[in-house]
Amino acid sequence: MTTKKLMDVALKEANLKEMPDDCGIMVEGKNIKKVLMGVDMDTAELMLAKQLGYDCVVSHHPKNTNVNMLDLLNTHVMRLEALGTPRNKGQKLLADRKDELSYNQHVSNSRRSESAAKLLNMPFMCIHTPADIIGEAIVQKFIDGKFSGKPETTVGEVAEALEEIGEYKNSARKPVIRVGSKESYAGKIYVLMSGLTGPGDKILQEYFEAGVGTLVLMHIPEKDAKKIKEQGIGNVIVAGHMSSDSLGLNKIAEKWKTLGVETTMMSGIVEV
Repeated sequence: MTTKKLMDVALKEANLKEMPDDCGIMVEGKNIKKVLMGVDMDTAELMLAKQLGYDCVVSHHPKNTNVNMLDLLNTHVMRLEALGTPRNKGQKLLADRKDELSYNQHVSNSRRSESAAKLLNMPFMCIHTPADIIGEAIVQKFIDGKFSGKPETTVGEVAEALEEIGEYKNSARKPVIRVGSKESYAGKIYVLMSGLTGPGDKILQEYFEAGVGTLVLMHIPEKDAKKIKEQGIGNVIVAGHMSSDSLGLNKIAEKWKTLGVETTMMSGIVEV
């Protein structure tokens, strides 16, 4: 197995034809039989993998240096358009958040992990959006199957039901309601877990303006939750960061295992 083949399998599982800009193969490898995978993998994990005899390290969170990575946020513009928001409006609402992230990205130590992997001669790659897309689809399908056609559904019922999914059941941090209450009607339930990272309060508020009643997210900053509360329309359930990331990563690892690649999970991945 090669690093390229590992990546191709992940892309196929997410129904993607091209590698997103938040994914990358920083150090190529072949004859891979043992993979060490985690949500955040850095120099310490690379050294651990080397010491324990692994052939490749896979990080979920991006470790590549693609300057076009922030363009993945544009998926929110298209998703909002499908809900009825004009494309130009979505683009304007997203501008400040992209600018904020650009400042953070520009000062980051972007080749820290990559340089360590090269010194260790350890194949190293990151798989972000594919795993997020897979996880998002799993949760949306679960919620649709359980609550579609049930207008009396409450936010509390949705949050409680999420724990029927193994990764949320086994996580140390359970799903929580950040906006709304257990008694709030859920309305249209929309799972939003892909698109690089949180799009900011303006975009999140627009989802509610477009008819969403409850957003199910991986995470949300307190400042964004406060803005949504002030808006007074929708509800937010935070399913959990590590547990939500684990949904897609576990599916990818399962597929690799069927192809003969032993995959060990660590660094935040919740196993089921």
